[in-house]
Order: sequence, then C-alpha cells, then structure tokens
Amino acid sequence: MGDLGFLLRGLVLGFSIAAPVGPIGVLCIRRTLAEGRLSGLATGLGAAAADGLYGAIAGFGLTWITAALVSQQRWIRIVGGVFLLYLGLRTFFSRPADEVAGATGRGLAGAFGSTFLLTVTNPMTILSFVAVFAGLGLGGGATGPMAAAMLVVGVVAGSAAWWLTLSGVVAGLGGRFDTRALAWVNRVSGAVIAGFGVVALAGFATVRA
Repeated sequence: MGDLGFLLRGLVLGFSIAAPVGPIGVLCIRRTLAEGRLSGLATGLGAAAADGLYGAIAGFGLTWITAALVSQQRWIRIVGGVFLLYLGLRTFFSRPADEVAGATGRGLAGAFGSTFLLTVTNPMTILSFVAVFAGLGLGGGATGPMAAAMLVVGVVAGSAAWWLTLSGVVAGLGGRFDTRALAWVNRVSGAVIAGFGVVALAGFATVRA
C-alpha cells in the first residue's frame, strides 16, 4: 500500500471515530450556537488534536505509553468524569446573553484546550485507535515511519473535517435560535454532558470494584 493509501485510511478512521455524537459533539453544537462557528470549530479541533496524539501512539507502536495509559485508566476516567460534571453544570446554569461574542483569543484557546483535555482523559480514545489499527494490520511497528506519519495526518484531517462540517451545519441553523431557545440548549446540553460524567464515574467505580 502506498503512502497515499495510508493517508486515505487515516482520513476515514479519523472521520469515523469523531462522528459519533458524544459529550464533545454536544459541546461543539452548544458552543457553536452560543458563541459562533469559530468557537464550535475550535472545540472540535481540540478533539482532533487529541485524536492525532493517540493516533500517533497507536500508529508508531509506542506500546509502553499505551500500556501506561491503560494501566491508569481508573484515574484517567475519574479526572475526565469530574471535568465532564463540572463542564455540564457550568453549561446548564450559564446564560446565553452573557456568552455571545466570546469566540476570540482566550475564548478560542479555552474551547480548544478544554476539549483536548476531555478527549485525552477518555481511555476509550486510545483503546479505539489501538483496536482499529490492530484490526487493520496498521501501526504497532508493522508499518514504516512514513506510513505511520501519513496515517496520523489522515486521522487529524478526517477528524477536523467532521468538526468543520458539524460546526458549519449548526452555525447555518443558528439564526433560528433566540435567547430563550439557547437557554434550553444550554440546559439540555449541560444535562447530557453531566450525564456522560456520571457514566464515566460509574465506570470508574466498576473498574475499581
């Protein structure tokens, strides 16, 4: 398989892993509606960067890092769960009118950083990449460094393409949401995000038991 083939596989993998709507997807939708398309895109790109990091770990066969992450998944899960709960409650009680026009400078960096942290603290992210790469016979030292690099570039590009699409579509619908509707978006989004936090913490309790 040529390097272009690995790039295309990475594109498909990155898009497919990013596409299921979880807490990051909900957060991207909510920030796009409340703060604008750039904030939603920055949110998604934070997740894409984390996908690229874990894709590199899986693609370059850094098994000792993978083993360390998996062995500490209980603590990673609880950090991620607590952060999701905090973010969910903050979103639930926030006022849309206080948040509009926050998509520049520090706001964009915060949107990027918070979702990068959320994605990195989700043990399923690295496990997903390791499982998919192994199932396709990719990574883990089975491919050369150039092929692995093309895989990682493809993963980041595919993930970013999904977030660009999602934020664009939601931004196009944003004009239909007034302040009252945005308040309900915040409440529903906050409840969903906090719910993911509860599930993560419940999973921690199960693993610990």
